[in-house]
Amino acid sequence: MFFSHNNGVRYYSFDIFPRAVKQAVFTRQGGVSPAPWDSLNVGGTLGDDAARVRENRARSFAALGRSFDSLFDVWQVHSADVVFADAPRPPDVDHYKADVIFTDKPEVTLYMRFADCVPILLYDQNKGVVGIVHAGWMGTVRGTSIAAVRAMTEHYGSQPGDIMAAIGPSIGADHYEVGPDVTSQVEQAFGTDAKRLIELRGGSTYLDLWAANRLQLEKSGVEQIEVAGVCTACHLDDWFSHRAEKGKTGRFGALIALQS
Repeated sequence: MFFSHNNGVRYYSFDIFPRAVKQAVFTRQGGVSPAPWDSLNVGGTLGDDAARVRENRARSFAALGRSFDSLFDVWQVHSADVVFADAPRPPDVDHYKADVIFTDKPEVTLYMRFADCVPILLYDQNKGVVGIVHAGWMGTVRGTSIAAVRAMTEHYGSQPGDIMAAIGPSIGADHYEVGPDVTSQVEQAFGTDAKRLIELRGGSTYLDLWAANRLQLEKSGVEQIEVAGVCTACHLDDWFSHRAEKGKTGRFGALIALQS
């Protein structure tokens, strides 16, 4: 893991991926938005001005040397649905609703938005495929990570052992308090493994989304996994956190693409 800066934009990249992959999870630093979205807010439904949001997204792409016209994104709905991108999404075309996207085209840059949910970046060097996953608690219990690995194997012929996975900055178990409804769904989804993911502390229950998604990846056959271990709620100078900022915040972006 390492942080980089480019024209004021600060972003986090993973060690696990080779240079053939362009990848970053962007901090909140380096944008044009005022509080409470300060400053690199890329969320377009939060009350921030649309022109500022577009400028922030464009700055993110420019920081990694990617054309903004290469963007492919989706409307994230906390599902386990998968979309395969063969070309960038034209601005006048409606978003697909999904939480997993893949491409094997170097001219496409995959992009998603986060503010506590888990960004997961995926790469298969043998098949030349990259992907990005959005996994909050709901997506996690619905098996979004499992669906992503299955999609890579079925659509591209990937072998799980060849897949590299990176779990990005997101809310850590130290801050992610959940209620009995979420706890019940985690127990249903993970069975006896749930006790490894749920911690009782001070009369409250906390969920470890990093461990949950790592477990799902491992059980799907993925062996090469890097976990950032960075809690968004702990580091508000770098990250937007829906939980820590009580909903009055922005969204940070994550992207992945194949080198042209």
